[in-house]
Amino acid sequence: MDLQTVWFILVAVLFAGYFVLEGFDFGVGMVLPWLKKEERTAAIKTIGPVWDGNEVWLITAGGALFAAFPEWYATLFSGFYLPLFLILLGLILRGVGLEWRGKVDTEQWRDRCDLGIMFGSWVAAILWGVAFGNIVRGVAIDGNRQIESGFDGFIALLNPYGLLGGVTFLGAFLIHGLLFLGLKSEEPLRGRAHEIARKLIIPVIAVAAVFLVWTQLQHGRVATWILLVALVLCALAAAVALFRGRDGWAFAAWAGVILLCAAQLFGSLFPNLMPTTLADGVSLDIYNASSSQYTLTIMTWAAVLLTPVVLLYQGWTYWVFRKRVSV
Repeated sequence: MDLQTVWFILVAVLFAGYFVLEGFDFGVGMVLPWLKKEERTAAIKTIGPVWDGNEVWLITAGGALFAAFPEWYATLFSGFYLPLFLILLGLILRGVGLEWRGKVDTEQWRDRCDLGIMFGSWVAAILWGVAFGNIVRGVAIDGNRQIESGFDGFIALLNPYGLLGGVTFLGAFLIHGLLFLGLKSEEPLRGRAHEIARKLIIPVIAVAAVFLVWTQLQHGRVATWILLVALVLCALAAAVALFRGRDGWAFAAWAGVILLCAAQLFGSLFPNLMPTTLADGVSLDIYNASSSQYTLTIMTWAAVLLTPVVLLYQGWTYWVFRKRVSV
């Protein structure tokens, strides 16, 4: 296995970790409109100690993508400028809402902060799905490795497959957040999260199934069929555990769903990074878009030495804040 393949896998792992950890943060933010005011405060406390640490996975994934595949980074961030800007705006509003919500002790202030948290969570969740759907589907990269940017380029990303990817990510993160609330909160918030999740989990699985089967038929390969079957089993296990009130098993199984979804998307993409839809265009792959061998070697040693420390520290953080939160 060459270093280009290693770093493709590492970038995929970083994004998968981000979706699993930040996914339930998004889900908790998205579910706030269905909660009472005192339940909202408890829900936000469940993610309060960890949300900013979870967000670091995105920074690390972006840094790894920039260092390992600079051509991918440049083309992606130029062609996807508007959706990525909107994601950044959503993350800023959500972060401000989470950090400043307790600074002023009035209902009006908390309602405004909750609005920022909700908006940021919904926008970021759906646009991540649109972005990754279009990365797998392919975009109009010309011979100069340029993508049409601006408003017209953004509209082109809102194709049926990309929009279905956005709805899939939205639903998956929403269920993930509800299952996290079931795991981390006491009654009555726990029961409220169960009630909403039981109503939504089957429709979400149905939508995700359409998107992932479409992905497999259009872009998949033999190995990704195995991932798809494992994903279906995890989704069914999560649903059964939810209806039986087994919070830990439900959350773990749904985390497996998100991990396998990311694995299927990246597996369907490999060895491409951004395929082109133009006959005279140039697709970016792990070889024509990568850094030099020396750069990849230095990065590999840094990752081997530092990644275990980061994982141990973040695991310790979750252990410290493992208790349930009450209203």
